[in-house]
Amino acid sequence: MLRLVLMGDGESPHLLKWARALQGRVDLWAVSSRGFAPGFEDIIPATQRLALGTQPNFEGGNAGLLRALPTVVRWLKAADPDWLAPHYLTSHGTLAWLAQRCGVQARIVGSAWGTDILLTPQRNAVMRWLTRRVLRACTLCTSDSAHMTQRMQHLGAGEVMTFPFGLEQMPPAPIPGHKNEALFFANRGLEPIYAPERVLAVFAHLAAQWPEARLVMANSGSLGPALQAQVAQQGLAERVTLVGRLGADEQARYYAQARWYLSLPQSDSVAVSVLEAMAHGAIPVLSDLPANRELVQDGRNGVILKDGQVLECASLQPLAQRADAVARELHEWVAEHALFPEAVSRYVQRLEALTP
Repeated sequence: MLRLVLMGDGESPHLLKWARALQGRVDLWAVSSRGFAPGFEDIIPATQRLALGTQPNFEGGNAGLLRALPTVVRWLKAADPDWLAPHYLTSHGTLAWLAQRCGVQARIVGSAWGTDILLTPQRNAVMRWLTRRVLRACTLCTSDSAHMTQRMQHLGAGEVMTFPFGLEQMPPAPIPGHKNEALFFANRGLEPIYAPERVLAVFAHLAAQWPEARLVMANSGSLGPALQAQVAQQGLAERVTLVGRLGADEQARYYAQARWYLSLPQSDSVAVSVLEAMAHGAIPVLSDLPANRELVQDGRNGVILKDGQVLECASLQPLAQRADAVARELHEWVAEHALFPEAVSRYVQRLEALTP
C-alpha cells in the first residue's frame, strides 16, 4: 500500500474530506499548517500526524510556514512516504517542493484549489515564478475544472487529473412538487471574492417584480454587517434572511426546499456548494465564469449572469415551467459526473501506476 502524506490546513473541512476519501486506500499520514479538525482522530493516528501551529496566508508570504521547514523535513524523512500530497499550491505546495529539495525522497501530487491558480500567479512575478516552479515539481496534479487544468498546463504543469471536488454521497432525488417555487438560497462565504453584495442586488431587482420571492443567505464573513445594513436600507427585511454558518444537515434542508440557488463569485473553479445544490435539484443562477459554463447551459439547466446583468422574472419562466424535470436532470448529472469517492479511487490507481 502506498504511503501518502496529505499536506494542508488540517482544520479545513475540505482536507478532512480528502482524508475520508483516501482512508483505507493508502497508508495515510498528514502535515497540517495549523491544527487538525476532530474528525482526523478517527482517520489518522496521532503518531502519523504533524501539526505546525502556524497561521498561513494562502496567498503567499508564509514566513511562519517556511520556518517550519526543518521540522517538516525531519518528520518526512522519518515517515519515508512514497507521495507528498500538498493542497493549495502556493503555500503547502511550496513546502512540499522545498522538502523535496532538502532530500525528502518522495514524489509530489499537487492539488490546486482555485485561487492558487486562477488569481495568485497574476498578482506579481514572484508568485507566478513560484507557482510555475511548484507545478513543475509535481509528478501529477489534480484540478477540479477543465478551465483550471488549462491554466495549470499553461503555467508548466505536466500530467493533470481533472475531476470535481464532488459529493461524498448523493442526497435523495428531488420530489416533484416539494420545492418552494419562490425560494432562493445562497451560501458562499460573505467575502469580496464571492460577491455577496451582488447576490443581494440581483435578488432585490427580482424581488421588485416578484412579491413572493424570498432569499436565504447562509455562511459568514467580513461583509456580514454590511449586508445586514444593505438588507435594512433596501427594505428587504421581510424578504431576505441571513442565517449565518449552517451545519451540513440544516444546509441540506435549505438545498432541498429552494427552487433556485444563487452563486455569483468574481473568480471560481467548480464549487462543491454548486454541485450540492444541483444534486438537491436547486436550479443554479451563476456568474459568467468558464468553470460555471462547464456545469450550466444558460436557459437549459440554469442561468448564467454576465457582469452587470440583472435577473429578470421573465427570464426564469421557461425554467420554472419545467422545473421538476430540470431538477431531476441536475441530480442525475451530479450522480454520473461528480461523486468524489469514485474520482479518488481513480486518483489512487494513477499514483500506483506512477510509483516504481
